[in-house]
Amino acid sequence: MTTSTRGAAKTPAVLVLEDGRTFGGRAYGAVGETFGEAVFSTGMTGYQETLTDPSYHRQVVVMTAPHVGNTGVNDEDPESGRIWVSGYVVRDPARVSSNWRARRSLDEELERQGVVGISGIDTRALTRHLRERGAMRVGIFSGDALADEAALLAKVKAQPEMAGADLSAEVATKETYVVPAIGEKKFTVAAVDLGIKGMTPHRMAERGIEVHVLPATATAEDVYAVQPDGVFFSNGPGDPATADGPVAVMRAVLERRTPLFGICFGNQILGRALGFGTYKLKYGHRGINQPVQDRTTGKVEVTAHNHGFAVDAPLDKISETPFGRAEVSHVCLNDNVVEGLQLLDQPAFSVQYHPEAAAGPHDAAYLFDRFVTLMEGERA
Repeated sequence: MTTSTRGAAKTPAVLVLEDGRTFGGRAYGAVGETFGEAVFSTGMTGYQETLTDPSYHRQVVVMTAPHVGNTGVNDEDPESGRIWVSGYVVRDPARVSSNWRARRSLDEELERQGVVGISGIDTRALTRHLRERGAMRVGIFSGDALADEAALLAKVKAQPEMAGADLSAEVATKETYVVPAIGEKKFTVAAVDLGIKGMTPHRMAERGIEVHVLPATATAEDVYAVQPDGVFFSNGPGDPATADGPVAVMRAVLERRTPLFGICFGNQILGRALGFGTYKLKYGHRGINQPVQDRTTGKVEVTAHNHGFAVDAPLDKISETPFGRAEVSHVCLNDNVVEGLQLLDQPAFSVQYHPEAAAGPHDAAYLFDRFVTLMEGERA
């Protein structure tokens, strides 16, 4: 529940974690109460893309960068039609935003969309707490929502956990739409929207691909009705263990040996389709500065991440799957988490991170070219 109130920065607010730790601060954005999973993002820039990424649905994002909001909010950078984070936590919000594209301040946009936030807290201490204890449920309360801490903690503990959450259909398109190729059309791709970001079909359109974006509930028949040269599975929120429908569709694609590319949630779907398990990370990877090694080339990339789950696949051996041999193609150098998969006997691969990252870095943009190469090879 939220109420819009200008001058919210003077309103007391409190952040309550499910383990009982609290942080007092001031309201930022809308005044009221909100709940979600507390996670931290290490990006120094790109807060607008973070806020509008559907993968952050039902999460309260803590920004580790201390000063947020400098460039305000524009109408060109959103990755979707709305802010998806359930709450926002910053230490020192910009008092004045300054950018030639800015149309309003960040706190005005948060308030306009009813997003409850908190500012003026020690985000470094909060981040260290989450690193040590793990991502957990959290509530932000301000204005009339403030009450005694025991009552607020009880509200937080009553919220659902992220493990077991089936959220893709809540953020995906309800109707199929088409993003036309830029310039000459070379290929048609069916993209299953599990929480897709706007930049993803744009990156494909730049390469002459006409992208048909399908709902998360799409069937294999829906996918092949567009006569695709390739199939794409997007990023998205929630627990991949709940995504039985998309897994079934991906298996149908693998059976037909259609070129396939998955990103983030799509990587986890491929892992499940191949017979691997998935698991929840302690605090996840979020930010635009995560080092990943492409094992097919040995190259180390700086990459953009937003995931709290990962694929449980062996790092150092080739696995036999119902669809041929598979291997881990990418790995995170911070903690050896699987960051990519590829099949060796048919044209299918995926990565756990975000090569379309609009705010950068752009080290991994070549993966879209790799997808094009797979489709060219099948056509030849």
